[in-house]
Amino acid sequence: MITLLDYGAGNVRSVINAVERLGHSLKLVTTPEDILNAEKLIFPGVGNYVTMIQILNQKHYIEPLRQYLEADRPFFGICLGMQALFQGSEEDCSANESLGFFKGRVERFKTDLAVPHMGWNGINIKQQSPLLAGVDPDSRFYFVHSYHLVPEDPSVVLTTTTYDYEFVSSVQKGNVMGTQFHPEKSGKVGMQLLDNFISSKDLHATGRVDTQGNSLAKRVIACLDVRSNDDGDLVVTKGDQYDVRDKGNVRNLGQPVSLAKRYYDEGADEITFLNITGFRDFPLKDMPMLTVLEETSKNVFVPLTIGGGIRDYTDSNGQVYSALDVASQYFRSGADKISIGSDAVDVAQAYLATGQKTGTSAIEQISRVYGNQAVVISIDPKRAWVYSPDDAKGHYVIPSSEPGPDNQAYYWYQCTVRGGRETRNLDAVALAVACEALGAGEILLNCIDKDGTNSGFDLDLINGVRNAVSIPVIASSGAGCETHFSEVFERTDAEAALAAGIFHRKEVSIKAVKDHLAQKKIQVRQ
Repeated sequence: MITLLDYGAGNVRSVINAVERLGHSLKLVTTPEDILNAEKLIFPGVGNYVTMIQILNQKHYIEPLRQYLEADRPFFGICLGMQALFQGSEEDCSANESLGFFKGRVERFKTDLAVPHMGWNGINIKQQSPLLAGVDPDSRFYFVHSYHLVPEDPSVVLTTTTYDYEFVSSVQKGNVMGTQFHPEKSGKVGMQLLDNFISSKDLHATGRVDTQGNSLAKRVIACLDVRSNDDGDLVVTKGDQYDVRDKGNVRNLGQPVSLAKRYYDEGADEITFLNITGFRDFPLKDMPMLTVLEETSKNVFVPLTIGGGIRDYTDSNGQVYSALDVASQYFRSGADKISIGSDAVDVAQAYLATGQKTGTSAIEQISRVYGNQAVVISIDPKRAWVYSPDDAKGHYVIPSSEPGPDNQAYYWYQCTVRGGRETRNLDAVALAVACEALGAGEILLNCIDKDGTNSGFDLDLINGVRNAVSIPVIASSGAGCETHFSEVFERTDAEAALAAGIFHRKEVSIKAVKDHLAQKKIQVRQ
């Protein structure tokens, strides 16, 4: 029997599904006594350190956890669950106590690289441990964090990882261990590591080693636009410049759950669902996308993002839900990140007009509870042509290599809302910068002009946004062949690239993209 400490924040469904997939039973902690009675305890921490420590103190879990740890009983902390083992974090200015089992603290990354550190990175193994049995030293695991450990005792370091500089990515002392990466989101190698923890009778490390792993990989993401068709069934569709109909009918390219499983098997680094039907009339507990996430997370062990409908709304029964309520249900159903689109434009414009954060916007509320790494901003711009930069003062204006439709020599990227149907006097760069300031942790950068064209990503747009923010950027819209992926990674600093239609129609496979990138000496997870 495995006991899981779920303190109520973030996606723990994937950990539950992973343990059950490995054939083991699982019990949830509901009282302090459940901790002391555990045979093996897994503590997945997700989101915000302050919230986690506050809840542990409120539930009176701190003291039984300390007793459990001091007895050298099997404990596996994941991400924040590992950070809680130490004496405190720069993220936390409260007076609440952490576990303090290890000496040392948690510090924010000090780097010019994008923060959060997000994606598939390697490990440098420092100790021989049953936890790593059968794990190839060249394996990559999924990381998503802005803070890392700085232990005082180097003997507790199990692995390190390099992201600009070397940081501690897992620790172990006796039967107590933790990883900064998420094994439940790290595919087969992560499942192997979880199985090692669950199945090994003695987990003590057996000696020092020193192996060097891979660096951070570029991510290849499969995107599934999901909506109801004319018969009311949920289908994956794909539009051309956001028009998803062909001869009057919604294009049906497959079922979302089965397609997601296919992409996982093909090696997708992440899977993104964009809900392009509002489903506004449903009570939250019956939202169709919740079922899609629940079913997908049973078989897909890489990060899942969900976008669409993350806003305040009132259902047909008159029940009022906040954006935080909606996001919380998505996280509990299997999502790791949520994507905010049109509503982010409204929030950013209000912020730019006053220069003041309200603390009540969806971006601020969700990032405060779940961490900024959980909030993705989906930007949908299109080119607005002008004859001179003076015609678009205050906007990020680019000289065009070819004349516009009326011989204009310049353009800027105008933000749109409502699926591209409305434009706003706000450019994509300004939107990205404002949303980062409000607490977003990643940008999904689309381009209406490129959508469905198979002509390649809009490199000017990507460079403009990526150079203006310090958070990761996902390039989207326009991919038509393998070369477009190497082009975007060679000519921009985008951390990831996303495609949809070419994968759905099997014109290009994810494996072919990754093989091509590897041939071009671009780091990818194979």
